[in-house]
Amino acid sequence: MSEQLRSDEKSSDVYIQPGQAGHNAKEVVWERWQKKRTFVRALEGTYGDVYKGLYQQPRVINSHDFKWKGGPQLYDKSVINPASVSIAQSIECHINAFSPNGAGIKHGHMNSAVFFVLKGKGYDIHDGVRMPYEAGDACVVENACVHEHVSDGEEMMVLVMKAKPLFLFMHMIFQKTVSYPPNTPSQGGDGYMPPNDY
Repeated sequence: MSEQLRSDEKSSDVYIQPGQAGHNAKEVVWERWQKKRTFVRALEGTYGDVYKGLYQQPRVINSHDFKWKGGPQLYDKSVINPASVSIAQSIECHINAFSPNGAGIKHGHMNSAVFFVLKGKGYDIHDGVRMPYEAGDACVVENACVHEHVSDGEEMMVLVMKAKPLFLFMHMIFQKTVSYPPNTPSQGGDGYMPPNDY
């Protein structure tokens, strides 16, 4: 992949192929899955300093301080993880926005996850089994399940919570991407951009 990473002023990071013209040649860069990340952060120093430092960290994290990344069917904000906040060492939380009829990444991992639907409706496919849900529902993704999240006819907003950093620290590291989210707009999702109030 070229070193040319540019930021889309509207929301997401994109990759522009060298030699191709203009903004019509954008390709989504999935930073969370393709770039070096911090999964477990060092806790170094004297016990007193570490202890005091952790207690001085903010306990309220505003999701508006993070920008949406991805597109055109799935957008993501990684709000809480060891790389973004010092207080969280064992959990990870991110917000996903799906365009109408949008699909996410098809993948599997050792850690379980809770997928809480904030807005809209959709379904998960877990090891080939379809499970519908709507706003107010929580979907549990069990360990090592190959799964995919899909919105059903309308915009869907979800909060994903998991203990991934803790699982990785315990060497339960298996994770596999089967397929990335589609790089073309979904049916009914042309021009979709995630809302600013999440």
